[in-house]
Amino acid sequence: MTNIQDELAKRIKLLEKELGAARQEMERTFPFHWSGGKVQFEGSVLAEHRRLKSSLGRYIADSRFLAILTAPIIYSGVVPFALLDLFLAVYQAICFPVYGIPKARRADYLVFDRGRLEYLNLVERINCAYCSYGNGLLAWAREISARTEQHWCPIRHARRLRDLHSRYGHFVEYGNAAQYRDEIEVVRNDFVDIRTLTQPGSVKGTPPGK
Repeated sequence: MTNIQDELAKRIKLLEKELGAARQEMERTFPFHWSGGKVQFEGSVLAEHRRLKSSLGRYIADSRFLAILTAPIIYSGVVPFALLDLFLAVYQAICFPVYGIPKARRADYLVFDRGRLEYLNLVERINCAYCSYGNGLLAWAREISARTEQHWCPIRHARRLRDLHSRYGHFVEYGNAAQYRDEIEVVRNDFVDIRTLTQPGSVKGTPPGK
């Protein structure tokens, strides 16, 4: 069973890479290019973006009353998000070096590029930035938590999980005591794939298609 699951996990990772390559190929047909790490649109496309931009007044006037009423509740999440952000930075800085766990780079998860789109008004840009922050921060938190779990408790669950984190494929089988005792030290330090990506000369944060 373990071999079957490991093989499926490898196939899933391969499919994810193929999906990423297909997406990059599709993005090459888009009317923009990368310059200095930023997206640059063609002049005609920028003009069309500006034409389709909704004015701030019209955007607010067309918004539902309940949407406006609930907005403060949604944006109040910035407080726990900021506290979590600070905690994760301190947590990684102090704990990961002690256990030899490679740090998860914050910039790989928090990406703020949608705010540069000319067809978004001020409120839409703020909305996009907030969503980017919240979802990126939680993705970063999940990766940090996954690496922590790999060191402290790399055991698969008996029940099927709805969504597996990035390190789950490295874990030992549930209930296999011999495997756990024999392989625990190897598994909890098995971050070769991450360290390979972060070695000098490896490409990180490269724009799609580059």
